[in-house]
Amino acid sequence: MAEPEFSARGVRIARWPRSLTRAGEVRIEDGRLALLTSYGSEIDSAPVSAVRAGRPWFAKADETVATVNGTRYRLTLQDEHRGGGEAEAEAASGRFLAALKRAAGRS
Repeated sequence: MAEPEFSARGVRIARWPRSLTRAGEVRIEDGRLALLTSYGSEIDSAPVSAVRAGRPWFAKADETVATVNGTRYRLTLQDEHRGGGEAEAEAASGRFLAALKRAAGRS
């Protein structure tokens, strides 16, 4: 089994206005983005070429909005209770966005 191109655990995944999981996982592997619950069940997945993601101006540094199969999800990539600063939170969401672009072949 190949190593995922990006994997983050402890991610809060929300679909407005409801939180789906507070300890989920975001994984980019074999050209697909998968959103998983803390138990490993799939919330949603799609080929990375069909996923839109970005950081809106109103979002916090650790938040990213991704549209997967027409559904918008708010991904919080670092819990503020775990420590680390705003720079680390921004770096985590930046790594996610960069990995998504790389996997989709966009530059």
